[in-house]
Amino acid sequence: MGQSPLRRKAVPLEPPLRRHNISFVGGVQTIEVRLGPAQAGWRLDRALAASIPEMSRERLKALILSGSLTAGGSAYRDPAVKVRGDELFRLEVPQAAPTHNAPQDIPLKIIFEDPHLLVVDKPAGMVVHPAAGNRDGTLVNALLHHCGSSLSGIGGVARPGIVHRIDKDTSGLLAVAKTDVAHEGLSRQFAAHSIDRRYLAIVSGVPRSIKGIVDAPLARSSANRKKIAIVEGGRGKRAVTHWKRLDLLDEAALIECALETGRTHQVRVHMASIGHALLGDPVYGGSGKRHRDLLKSLGFQRQALHAAALGFTHPVTKHHLSFSSGMPPDMQELFTALRV
Repeated sequence: MGQSPLRRKAVPLEPPLRRHNISFVGGVQTIEVRLGPAQAGWRLDRALAASIPEMSRERLKALILSGSLTAGGSAYRDPAVKVRGDELFRLEVPQAAPTHNAPQDIPLKIIFEDPHLLVVDKPAGMVVHPAAGNRDGTLVNALLHHCGSSLSGIGGVARPGIVHRIDKDTSGLLAVAKTDVAHEGLSRQFAAHSIDRRYLAIVSGVPRSIKGIVDAPLARSSANRKKIAIVEGGRGKRAVTHWKRLDLLDEAALIECALETGRTHQVRVHMASIGHALLGDPVYGGSGKRHRDLLKSLGFQRQALHAAALGFTHPVTKHHLSFSSGMPPDMQELFTALRV
Protein backbone atom coordinates (compact mmCIF):
# COMPACT_ATOMS: atom_id res chain seq x y z
CA MET A 1 0.00 0.00 0.00
CA GLY A 2 1.93 3.04 -1.25
CA GLN A 3 1.10 6.51 -0.18
CA SER A 4 -1.91 7.78 -2.08
CA PRO A 5 -2.72 11.40 -2.94
CA LEU A 6 -4.80 13.29 -0.46
CA ARG A 7 -8.45 13.16 -1.43
CA ARG A 8 -10.80 15.90 -0.36
CA LYS A 9 -14.48 16.38 -0.88
CA ALA A 10 -15.59 19.97 -0.51
CA VAL A 11 -18.60 20.60 1.69
CA PRO A 12 -20.26 24.03 1.87
CA LEU A 13 -19.40 25.73 5.14
CA GLU A 14 -21.80 27.69 7.31
CA PRO A 15 -20.11 31.01 8.09
CA PRO A 16 -20.11 32.42 11.61
CA LEU A 17 -23.24 34.40 12.33
CA ARG A 18 -21.34 37.50 13.47
CA ARG A 19 -17.81 38.81 13.27
CA HIS A 20 -15.80 39.24 16.44
CA ASN A 21 -12.80 41.36 17.38
CA ILE A 22 -9.73 39.95 19.14
CA SER A 23 -7.10 41.85 21.12
CA PHE A 24 -4.25 40.86 23.45
CA VAL A 25 -3.26 42.66 26.65
CA GLY A 26 -0.68 41.22 29.06
CA GLY A 27 -0.99 37.71 27.73
CA VAL A 28 -4.80 37.71 28.01
CA GLN A 29 -6.83 37.35 24.83
CA THR A 30 -9.96 39.50 24.76
CA ILE A 31 -12.74 38.66 22.30
CA GLU A 32 -15.64 41.03 21.72
CA VAL A 33 -18.71 39.43 20.18
CA ARG A 34 -21.90 41.18 19.10
CA LEU A 35 -24.82 38.81 18.70
CA GLY A 36 -27.51 39.32 16.11
CA PRO A 37 -31.30 38.89 15.90
CA ALA A 38 -30.92 35.43 14.34
CA GLN A 39 -29.55 34.17 17.68
CA ALA A 40 -32.38 35.49 19.85
CA GLY A 41 -33.57 32.76 22.23
CA TRP A 42 -30.43 30.66 21.88
CA ARG A 43 -28.46 29.34 24.84
CA LEU A 44 -25.55 31.63 25.60
CA ASP A 45 -22.88 28.97 25.03
CA ARG A 46 -24.45 27.95 21.71
CA ALA A 47 -24.64 31.55 20.47
CA LEU A 48 -21.01 32.20 21.37
CA ALA A 49 -19.84 28.94 19.73
CA ALA A 50 -21.58 29.96 16.50
CA SER A 51 -19.89 33.35 16.58
CA ILE A 52 -16.42 32.10 17.61
CA PRO A 53 -16.00 28.93 15.54
CA GLU A 54 -12.35 28.47 16.52
CA MET A 55 -13.40 27.70 20.12
CA SER A 56 -15.36 24.64 21.17
CA ARG A 57 -18.65 24.93 22.99
CA GLU A 58 -17.24 23.00 25.96
CA ARG A 59 -14.31 25.41 26.28
CA LEU A 60 -16.67 28.40 26.09
CA LYS A 61 -18.91 26.86 28.73
CA ALA A 62 -15.92 26.47 31.06
CA LEU A 63 -14.90 30.10 30.52
CA ILE A 64 -18.45 31.31 31.22
CA LEU A 65 -18.58 29.32 34.46
CA SER A 66 -15.22 30.80 35.50
CA GLY A 67 -16.59 34.35 35.20
CA SER A 68 -14.58 35.28 32.10
CA LEU A 69 -17.60 36.59 30.16
CA THR A 70 -19.08 40.05 30.74
CA ALA A 71 -21.64 42.35 29.13
CA GLY A 72 -22.17 45.94 30.23
CA GLY A 73 -19.70 45.41 33.07
CA SER A 74 -21.65 42.48 34.56
CA ALA A 75 -20.38 38.88 34.57
CA TYR A 76 -22.46 36.15 32.95
CA ARG A 77 -21.94 32.77 34.65
CA ASP A 78 -24.85 30.72 33.29
CA PRO A 79 -24.09 28.99 29.94
CA ALA A 80 -27.77 28.08 29.55
CA VAL A 81 -29.21 31.60 29.83
CA LYS A 82 -31.17 32.66 26.73
CA VAL A 83 -29.79 35.63 24.79
CA ARG A 84 -31.79 38.52 23.35
CA GLY A 85 -29.78 38.63 20.14
CA ASP A 86 -28.52 42.20 20.42
CA GLU A 87 -25.89 41.93 23.20
CA LEU A 88 -22.23 42.87 23.04
CA PHE A 89 -20.18 40.37 25.05
CA ARG A 90 -16.58 40.58 26.17
CA LEU A 91 -14.74 37.29 26.73
CA GLU A 92 -11.32 37.17 28.40
CA VAL A 93 -9.35 34.05 27.54
CA PRO A 94 -6.24 33.51 29.66
CA GLN A 95 -3.09 32.31 27.95
CA ALA A 96 -3.02 28.52 27.75
CA ALA A 97 -1.24 27.03 30.76
CA PRO A 98 2.03 25.32 29.90
CA THR A 99 1.98 21.53 29.86
CA HIS A 100 4.18 19.68 32.35
CA ASN A 101 5.70 17.73 29.45
CA ALA A 102 8.92 19.08 27.93
CA PRO A 103 9.25 19.89 24.21
CA GLN A 104 11.98 17.79 22.58
CA ASP A 105 13.56 18.15 19.15
CA ILE A 106 12.72 14.68 17.84
CA PRO A 107 12.31 14.16 14.07
CA LEU A 108 8.74 13.53 12.94
CA LYS A 109 7.24 12.38 9.66
CA ILE A 110 4.33 14.80 9.18
CA ILE A 111 1.89 13.64 6.48
CA PHE A 112 -0.53 16.57 6.77
CA GLU A 113 -0.76 19.74 8.83
CA ASP A 114 -2.96 22.83 8.99
CA PRO A 115 -3.82 25.28 11.79
CA HIS A 116 -6.27 22.82 13.35
CA LEU A 117 -4.68 19.37 13.26
CA LEU A 118 -1.91 17.22 11.89
CA VAL A 119 -1.40 13.61 10.82
CA VAL A 120 1.88 11.96 11.73
CA ASP A 121 3.42 8.66 10.60
CA LYS A 122 4.76 7.28 13.90
CA PRO A 123 7.79 4.99 13.82
CA ALA A 124 7.83 1.73 15.72
CA GLY A 125 9.47 2.09 19.12
CA MET A 126 8.03 5.53 19.92
CA VAL A 127 5.62 5.82 22.83
CA VAL A 128 2.68 8.14 22.11
CA HIS A 129 2.16 9.77 25.51
CA PRO A 130 4.49 10.27 28.51
CA ALA A 131 3.81 7.87 31.37
CA ALA A 132 5.66 6.07 34.12
CA GLY A 133 8.82 4.63 32.60
CA ASN A 134 8.52 6.81 29.48
CA ARG A 135 8.69 10.42 30.63
CA ASP A 136 10.41 11.72 27.52
CA GLY A 137 11.23 10.74 23.96
CA THR A 138 7.52 10.36 23.24
CA LEU A 139 5.36 11.57 20.38
CA VAL A 140 3.86 14.24 22.65
CA ASN A 141 7.33 15.59 23.50
CA ALA A 142 8.15 15.77 19.79
CA LEU A 143 4.83 17.45 18.93
CA LEU A 144 5.28 20.11 21.61
CA HIS A 145 8.57 21.08 19.96
CA HIS A 146 7.19 20.88 16.41
CA CYS A 147 3.98 22.85 17.07
CA GLY A 148 5.41 25.44 19.44
CA SER A 149 3.15 28.48 19.76
CA SER A 150 0.68 27.11 17.16
CA LEU A 151 -1.00 25.07 19.91
CA SER A 152 -3.99 27.13 21.01
CA GLY A 153 -4.62 24.96 24.04
CA ILE A 154 -6.79 21.91 24.67
CA GLY A 155 -9.04 22.63 27.63
CA GLY A 156 -6.89 25.62 28.51
CA VAL A 157 -3.57 23.74 28.41
CA ALA A 158 -0.99 24.16 25.63
CA ARG A 159 -0.79 20.53 24.57
CA PRO A 160 -1.44 18.40 21.49
CA GLY A 161 -4.81 16.64 21.57
CA ILE A 162 -4.21 12.90 21.40
CA VAL A 163 -7.55 11.41 20.35
CA HIS A 164 -6.30 7.89 19.62
CA ARG A 165 -3.14 5.91 20.23
CA ILE A 166 -1.19 3.06 18.74
CA ASP A 167 1.13 0.79 20.68
CA LYS A 168 4.78 1.69 21.14
CA ASP A 169 5.93 -1.07 18.78
CA THR A 170 3.22 -0.48 16.18
CA SER A 171 4.03 1.96 13.39
CA GLY A 172 1.73 4.15 11.33
CA LEU A 173 -0.76 6.98 11.09
CA LEU A 174 -2.13 9.08 13.94
CA ALA A 175 -4.33 12.18 13.88
CA VAL A 176 -3.53 14.86 16.46
CA ALA A 177 -5.58 17.96 17.30
CA LYS A 178 -3.88 21.34 17.69
CA THR A 179 -6.96 23.24 18.85
CA ASP A 180 -9.79 22.65 21.26
CA VAL A 181 -12.48 22.58 18.57
CA ALA A 182 -10.51 20.08 16.46
CA HIS A 183 -9.98 17.88 19.49
CA GLU A 184 -13.68 17.89 20.29
CA GLY A 185 -14.66 17.18 16.67
CA LEU A 186 -12.21 14.31 16.20
CA SER A 187 -13.18 12.79 19.55
CA ARG A 188 -16.83 12.74 18.50
CA GLN A 189 -15.95 10.89 15.31
CA PHE A 190 -13.91 8.29 17.17
CA ALA A 191 -16.74 7.82 19.68
CA ALA A 192 -19.19 7.35 16.78
CA HIS A 193 -16.80 4.84 15.10
CA SER A 194 -16.97 6.85 11.88
CA ILE A 195 -13.18 6.98 11.43
CA ASP A 196 -11.66 4.80 8.70
CA ARG A 197 -8.75 2.94 10.33
CA ARG A 198 -7.00 0.09 8.52
CA TYR A 199 -3.94 -1.85 9.57
CA LEU A 200 -1.53 -4.15 7.76
CA ALA A 201 -0.49 -7.21 9.76
CA ILE A 202 1.67 -10.21 9.03
CA VAL A 203 0.20 -13.18 10.87
CA SER A 204 1.29 -16.73 11.52
CA GLY A 205 -0.46 -19.40 9.49
CA VAL A 206 -2.71 -18.97 6.46
CA PRO A 207 -6.39 -18.24 7.14
CA ARG A 208 -8.61 -20.59 5.18
CA SER A 209 -11.15 -17.87 4.43
CA ILE A 210 -10.35 -14.82 2.33
CA LYS A 211 -12.04 -12.55 4.85
CA GLY A 212 -13.87 -12.57 8.15
CA ILE A 213 -15.13 -10.63 11.16
CA VAL A 214 -14.12 -10.97 14.78
CA ASP A 215 -16.80 -9.58 17.09
CA ALA A 216 -15.56 -10.24 20.62
CA PRO A 217 -15.61 -7.93 23.67
CA LEU A 218 -12.29 -6.95 25.22
CA ALA A 219 -11.20 -6.02 28.74
CA ARG A 220 -8.11 -6.04 30.90
CA SER A 221 -7.15 -9.63 31.72
CA SER A 222 -7.91 -10.61 35.32
CA ALA A 223 -4.95 -13.01 35.26
CA ASN A 224 -2.41 -10.55 33.84
CA ARG A 225 -3.12 -6.82 34.05
CA LYS A 226 -0.63 -6.10 31.28
CA LYS A 227 -2.70 -8.12 28.81
CA ILE A 228 -6.07 -7.59 27.13
CA ALA A 229 -8.40 -10.57 26.86
CA ILE A 230 -11.70 -11.55 25.26
CA VAL A 231 -14.28 -11.64 28.04
CA GLU A 232 -17.85 -12.82 28.40
CA GLY A 233 -20.77 -11.80 30.57
CA GLY A 234 -20.91 -8.16 29.54
CA ARG A 235 -17.71 -7.23 31.37
CA GLY A 236 -15.79 -6.03 28.30
CA LYS A 237 -16.26 -3.33 25.70
CA ARG A 238 -17.57 -4.33 22.29
CA ALA A 239 -14.76 -4.77 19.78
CA VAL A 240 -15.16 -5.57 16.08
CA THR A 241 -12.39 -6.23 13.56
CA HIS A 242 -13.01 -6.84 9.84
CA TRP A 243 -10.07 -8.68 8.28
CA LYS A 244 -9.19 -9.85 4.79
CA ARG A 245 -6.29 -11.84 3.39
CA LEU A 246 -4.15 -9.81 0.98
CA ASP A 247 -1.24 -12.14 0.24
CA LEU A 248 -0.14 -15.71 0.92
CA LEU A 249 3.28 -16.10 2.54
CA ASP A 250 5.43 -18.94 3.85
CA GLU A 251 3.21 -20.40 6.60
CA ALA A 252 2.02 -16.85 7.11
CA ALA A 253 -0.19 -14.22 5.48
CA LEU A 254 -0.46 -10.49 4.95
CA ILE A 255 -3.76 -9.31 6.42
CA GLU A 256 -5.64 -6.01 6.29
CA CYS A 257 -7.67 -5.25 9.41
CA ALA A 258 -10.36 -2.56 9.35
CA LEU A 259 -11.43 -1.43 12.81
CA GLU A 260 -15.09 -0.89 13.51
CA THR A 261 -14.07 -0.07 17.08
CA GLY A 262 -10.69 0.96 18.45
CA ARG A 263 -9.81 -0.90 21.64
CA THR A 264 -6.40 -1.40 23.21
CA HIS A 265 -4.52 -4.27 21.48
CA GLN A 266 -7.65 -5.03 19.45
CA VAL A 267 -5.99 -6.36 16.28
CA ARG A 268 -3.39 -8.32 18.24
CA VAL A 269 -5.92 -10.05 20.50
CA HIS A 270 -8.56 -10.67 17.82
CA MET A 271 -6.16 -12.20 15.30
CA ALA A 272 -4.59 -14.39 18.01
CA SER A 273 -8.08 -15.54 19.03
CA ILE A 274 -8.68 -17.08 15.59
CA GLY A 275 -5.31 -18.82 15.55
CA HIS A 276 -3.36 -16.24 13.55
CA ALA A 277 -1.27 -14.25 15.99
CA LEU A 278 0.90 -11.45 14.67
CA LEU A 279 4.47 -12.44 13.93
CA GLY A 280 6.87 -10.96 16.45
CA ASP A 281 4.15 -10.18 19.01
CA PRO A 282 5.87 -10.67 22.40
CA VAL A 283 2.58 -10.80 24.31
CA TYR A 284 0.00 -12.58 22.17
CA GLY A 285 2.20 -14.24 19.53
CA GLY A 286 2.56 -17.94 18.89
CA SER A 287 5.25 -18.13 16.21
CA GLY A 288 6.85 -21.48 15.50
CA LYS A 289 10.61 -22.03 15.62
CA ARG A 290 10.97 -21.40 11.88
CA HIS A 291 9.44 -17.95 12.14
CA ARG A 292 11.25 -17.16 15.38
CA ASP A 293 14.59 -17.97 13.72
CA LEU A 294 13.70 -15.75 10.75
CA LEU A 295 12.67 -12.85 12.99
CA LYS A 296 15.92 -13.18 14.92
CA SER A 297 18.03 -13.25 11.76
CA LEU A 298 16.31 -10.08 10.51
CA GLY A 299 16.53 -8.33 13.89
CA PHE A 300 12.74 -7.89 13.81
CA GLN A 301 11.77 -7.28 17.43
CA ARG A 302 8.17 -6.08 17.39
CA GLN A 303 4.69 -7.14 16.37
CA ALA A 304 4.26 -6.99 12.60
CA LEU A 305 1.55 -4.34 12.65
CA HIS A 306 1.29 -1.02 10.79
CA ALA A 307 -1.49 1.59 10.82
CA ALA A 308 -1.64 1.97 7.05
CA ALA A 309 -4.79 4.00 6.34
CA LEU A 310 -6.66 6.76 8.14
CA GLY A 311 -9.72 8.69 6.98
CA PHE A 312 -11.98 11.20 8.72
CA THR A 313 -13.98 14.38 8.25
CA HIS A 314 -12.02 17.51 9.08
CA PRO A 315 -13.77 18.86 12.19
CA VAL A 316 -13.49 22.49 11.02
CA THR A 317 -13.48 22.56 7.20
CA LYS A 318 -15.77 19.49 6.89
CA HIS A 319 -13.62 18.17 4.01
CA HIS A 320 -13.09 14.42 3.93
CA LEU A 321 -9.42 13.60 4.44
CA SER A 322 -7.86 10.25 3.56
CA PHE A 323 -4.25 9.18 4.11
CA SER A 324 -2.20 6.05 3.52
CA SER A 325 1.25 4.87 4.55
CA GLY A 326 3.23 2.02 3.03
CA MET A 327 4.87 -0.65 5.14
CA PRO A 328 8.00 0.61 6.91
CA PRO A 329 11.37 -0.92 5.86
CA ASP A 330 11.60 -3.49 8.67
CA MET A 331 8.13 -4.89 7.98
CA GLN A 332 8.73 -4.78 4.21
CA GLU A 333 11.92 -6.81 4.71
CA LEU A 334 10.00 -9.40 6.72
CA PHE A 335 7.27 -9.54 4.06
CA THR A 336 9.85 -10.06 1.29
CA ALA A 337 11.61 -12.83 3.24
CA LEU A 338 8.28 -14.67 3.63
CA ARG A 339 7.19 -14.45 -0.01
CA VAL A 340 6.32 -17.92 -1.33
